[in-house]
Amino acid sequence: MSHTKKEMMNRALGAMTINIGKSGVNDNVIEEIKRQLEANEIVKLKFAKNIAKNKDDYIDEIVSKTRAQLIDVRGHVAVIYKKKP
Repeated sequence: MSHTKKEMMNRALGAMTINIGKSGVNDNVIEEIKRQLEANEIVKLKFAKNIAKNKDDYIDEIVSKTRAQLIDVRGHVAVIYKKKP
């Protein structure tokens, strides 16, 4: 990765935020994340409080299915990155 974590986090400030609600992660959510990564490279994922205890599992699933890279997790928010092809 040619960008530093700090540069990536600064870019994430204006990034698209996808809310992950009580239904968790499904194929529609994965497809939307893929679309946003293709358009913007960086996406923030905000997890609802009632599913936050499972967020690590959801993050692992999202990262593997989208082939993205986890940049940071703070509270209920994760930032992922995927370089445009």
